[in-house]
Amino acid sequence: MDPYLKPYEKDFKRRYELLQKQLVRLEETEGGFDQFTSSYKNFGVHRQPDNSLLFLEWAPAAEALFLTGDFNDWEKFSYPYTKKEFGKWELILPAKHDGTPAVGHNTRLKVVVHTKEGGRLYRISPWAKYVNREEKSIVYDWVHWDPPQPYTQIHPRPKKPTSLRIYEAHVGIASPEGKVASYTNFTTNVLPRIKDLGYNCIQLMAIMEHAYYASFGYQVTSFFAASSRYGTPEELKRMIDAAHSMGIVVLLDVVHSHASKNTEDGLNCFDGSDSCFFHSPPRGEHKLWGSRLFNYSSWEVQRFLLSNLRWWMEEYCFDGFRFDGITSMLYHHHGIGTGFSGDYSEYFGLQVDEDSLVYLMLANHILHTLYPDCITVAEDVSGMPALCRGVEEGGLGFDYRLAMAIPDKWIQILKESKDEDWDMGDIVHTLTNRRYGEKCIAYAESHDQALVGDKSLAFWLMDKEMYTNMSSLIPMTAVIDRGMQLHKMIRLLTHALGGEGYLNFIGNEFGHPEWLDFPREGNNQSYHYARRQFNLLETDHLRYHQLYAFDRDMNRTEDQYGWLAAQPGFVSAKHGEDKVIVFDRGHVVFIFNFHPSKSFQDYRVAVEAPGRYKIKLDSDQDQYGGHGRLDHNTEFYTEPQPFNGRPNSMQINFWNVSLFVSIRRKSKLLTHPGFGAVVAFV
Repeated sequence: MDPYLKPYEKDFKRRYELLQKQLVRLEETEGGFDQFTSSYKNFGVHRQPDNSLLFLEWAPAAEALFLTGDFNDWEKFSYPYTKKEFGKWELILPAKHDGTPAVGHNTRLKVVVHTKEGGRLYRISPWAKYVNREEKSIVYDWVHWDPPQPYTQIHPRPKKPTSLRIYEAHVGIASPEGKVASYTNFTTNVLPRIKDLGYNCIQLMAIMEHAYYASFGYQVTSFFAASSRYGTPEELKRMIDAAHSMGIVVLLDVVHSHASKNTEDGLNCFDGSDSCFFHSPPRGEHKLWGSRLFNYSSWEVQRFLLSNLRWWMEEYCFDGFRFDGITSMLYHHHGIGTGFSGDYSEYFGLQVDEDSLVYLMLANHILHTLYPDCITVAEDVSGMPALCRGVEEGGLGFDYRLAMAIPDKWIQILKESKDEDWDMGDIVHTLTNRRYGEKCIAYAESHDQALVGDKSLAFWLMDKEMYTNMSSLIPMTAVIDRGMQLHKMIRLLTHALGGEGYLNFIGNEFGHPEWLDFPREGNNQSYHYARRQFNLLETDHLRYHQLYAFDRDMNRTEDQYGWLAAQPGFVSAKHGEDKVIVFDRGHVVFIFNFHPSKSFQDYRVAVEAPGRYKIKLDSDQDQYGGHGRLDHNTEFYTEPQPFNGRPNSMQINFWNVSLFVSIRRKSKLLTHPGFGAVVAFV
């Protein structure tokens, strides 16, 4: 498929051979990867059939381990672990005289680690299923989670969508109220919105427990614990089950690229050493993130991380993962100070960390073998070739990669270019510049663009006028008009041309008016910006519901015609002077007029399929905050006249706005936009 990769054939073969070698080792020493990745059933704490409790930890550098907690009034040395081979420690607590477990549900626990240097450390089990923090405490506690009536999933996993439409969401901010929102709130108030909007996949952020809320979930402290700040594990299970009942698959934003450097409630220095789960410094430290880096060559680290993936799939019934920070994993330089030019030599050689690369191959191979409908998405900014090809081809086995250049391009255009200077060719190039045969998730903006220090698309477009001029009870200002039309067009163009999947960040579908900032010292621990103002949609006279309606109908139209699952679009026009983009994809013709003031009559556009065309989706309709300048009863007939690389063509009008423009001229609003986008179907 890519002859330019031929010089690196040996690299691909070596990677595949390393994977095969690891699979053979797993078969010989652990009974296969199924057994190996089910280690969460043994490590940590588990109640046995006779109600005794089995505790198992890996702490190779420790001198001794003890268990303490509420159950023994925090006596430090009354329950010692027994040392086993390979750095493992085991403790069995018999049931009490009445037959009940010695440690009850919701009991706080700690592992007491004695180091070889004589130190005494209090630690949370790396395999802890639940941790929480008392109100006045800074440090999280390990809480034994063994509910008498655990939640049982009712609904089966939905089938893997052919067109992936992702709603990226954060449970804690999913409410207009200035507080940490809950799993239950998300189930009741947000899931129905996602279903109504036509998204068939949710990508959940910040679920793996993180002590620092403002880290956005990317400084994980407990890898097997669902964050307690939103509620209980059972409430998360109920939330995922409810999503499945709506036919929505749920992906976990998994962070295996690094870990929090916290010691008392994190993995760092668990056994008293500076390594254990990580490389020793400096290799084991990320300079920019201030976090620890896993030793992917370690047998027990592989056990921990691969079992972590199985845990979330089995226990919570997630449908797959978005792997965070892949670029940091793939290269020894972690992408720091490296501007990837696309030269293939950057993806091979000594700068590549093949330990982590093979770990990712192994993870994808195991997940897709055990769960054929599992979806894995890679966040990689480097453009590693074959990232989304099967491991049997020497690829890394991901289903999709995030098209990270697209949102950067939109922000760059809005920051640096006047409307009349937009380069249609440059926009099209960015949207179509992806590796053939490797699926991409396109997005105009994600959580990255919403964070404080940056601005969402809506804010770049309309800025402070969003606070004063979004009412439909007053005439639309030029700024709001331009912002509304471009917001719709940018998202539709990205949706239709940019990839094989689409992603939207929670609230951005209706042009959320503010950035995202979590409570921290710098803002006096304020929740004002750590929320999504869904209440704006309930106010009928505000224009936010018009953007919401367009996003909904955009997704529903895709669901009907399936352009995301079709071959990449054929771009027949990217006219620099007219500011017009025309392409067809999945038997649908897309026409965009980005000209700020100019409309067109009898404009010839190329089409593949002959026949009669009608307007299916029009960004200029009244219900979307447009001006209703197109007659939807009009039918367009093709002619067998070849044009711009297609065998047929037809003539259309980009709305007749002469009267509209003359009225605006009398008002001296000369910059009123003629922006509009049309989806026509045959």
